[in-house]
Amino acid sequence: MVTQRGKGDASTSPPPRTSRRRDGRNTREAPDADNAPTAEMPAVPTGTNGTGGDGSEVRAKSIPEAAVARLAVYLRVLSGLAEQGATTVSSEELSQAAGVNSAKLRKDLSYLGSYGTRGVGYDVQVLVSQIERILGLTRKHRVAVVGIGNLGHALANYGGFPGRGFPVEALFDLDPDLIGVPVGGLPVSHLDEIPLVCAERQISIGVIATPPTAAQSVCDLLVAGGVQCILNFAPVVLQVPAHIEVRKVDLAVELQILSFHVARRADNGTNGGEHRNGDAGAHPSADNGKAGALSKGKSASGNGRAGTDGGRGMVVR
Repeated sequence: MVTQRGKGDASTSPPPRTSRRRDGRNTREAPDADNAPTAEMPAVPTGTNGTGGDGSEVRAKSIPEAAVARLAVYLRVLSGLAEQGATTVSSEELSQAAGVNSAKLRKDLSYLGSYGTRGVGYDVQVLVSQIERILGLTRKHRVAVVGIGNLGHALANYGGFPGRGFPVEALFDLDPDLIGVPVGGLPVSHLDEIPLVCAERQISIGVIATPPTAAQSVCDLLVAGGVQCILNFAPVVLQVPAHIEVRKVDLAVELQILSFHVARRADNGTNGGEHRNGDAGAHPSADNGKAGALSKGKSASGNGRAGTDGGRGMVVR
């Protein structure tokens, strides 16, 4: 999965960190995904009652993008533990269940102002509340799905989204045979209604499950309707205003990455050995077959690089 952001104000950006070489010259450090900051996150309470010992809140911190992704995994694990009746969890237990080492987990949780208790571990319910707050899950985010093909149908019918704070509130397609037909309990609306419906229903997240040829126009309609974030399954680079957040999912790219690892192991003459688990973000392709007019078409490759569009206030994602 690829994410890109608009460029911030260069005048307010912090200077690059440097490291001192033995010859006395300064060199810029190589980029570190675990330390690359995201936007400022809201302050998070440290105490179980929502405040610190003196009633103050932890100062808002800039959390690395990679750590944000791992926090979502921790939340999934913790929610499962809470459902099983667990009240506390050690860093070793949580890190093993999440597939990370305990040192990295403790560092990630330190961004929340939560360090746990020696010999006891972390309070599950408190940790769930803290992560939900940092991820903005204390309120619901209404979702619209555009392109009701095989993938769109699956997303519309998936019952796990509402429980996690992402109710699907609108569906759109071009196929006249689908307009007005309920999918997952919601009638499908025409593409032209995207701006009006999204504004009326306060949609904050738009999911694009269309062929690449339709993705940009759909994106423009979503932005016009006030959508702030877009999950793009179409294999195409989108141009969006700098304030719009885009996440791109491409199954073919994930398979190519796996192919690289398979080929490397073959070249090294190994068939097993240590392997790493990760949330690749792989999902079905947006080329969804014949279930909807917007789900027809052939795939085209795209990249996840961001750039400007020549001064028109748009960001290529």
